[in-house]
Amino acid sequence: MGFLRNLLAAVGLIAIVAGGVMWSQMPSGMPKLALSMMTSPEMEPVMDAMGTHTDAIIGAAGNLESGAAETAADLMKRWAEGGGDIAVATTWARKVDDGITPEDIQLTLESKAVEWGLKGVGSLPLSDELQARGMDSKYLKVYSFCNPVTARHMVSYSPHMSAFLPCRIVVVEQEDGLWLYTLNMDMMVKMGRKLPPELKQEAMKVRDTIWDMMESAATGGF
Repeated sequence: MGFLRNLLAAVGLIAIVAGGVMWSQMPSGMPKLALSMMTSPEMEPVMDAMGTHTDAIIGAAGNLESGAAETAADLMKRWAEGGGDIAVATTWARKVDDGITPEDIQLTLESKAVEWGLKGVGSLPLSDELQARGMDSKYLKVYSFCNPVTARHMVSYSPHMSAFLPCRIVVVEQEDGLWLYTLNMDMMVKMGRKLPPELKQEAMKVRDTIWDMMESAATGGF
């Protein structure tokens, strides 16, 4: 059972998309016939990839962090609820409480970054830039943060992790108010291959920091 759970997580986002394709091919009210779906033309690329890389998938499945399968299941749920939008699955979103202003959000993010030892490495006021170009835009601003030591350790462990640097929290104005968005850090920390204990502790601290910053900024707490 443990291996099968890890196998699901190993397939990861491929399983999310492939599962959606399989589901969409099911006749309404019919049982989910896995065998017939796996042989459908739409599934051929996925099945070919899994067949070609079977040993690698099995190896990866045995080298996953604990909680990987649960995180994969959460991603699948988010993906389905988002109507197939992969960005919904791979991000955290938090609506800002009424009465909290963009200035309040910035103050809280900066304060929390100092509290947690996270370095602010820049911001991008996109709506200001768009308005300067004569374009009407609702509020949109990107904040970037980084722990240089943890970043270096993560990149040394996996250079591909550099593509996710730095951590970003984005303030987006929508019809119903302000929202905060950031990368789903559980996906990054729990869904990959096992991290060395010291590095996992560092990564979890960054994860907890971003979560706390999001929650605090959304509620005006310090």
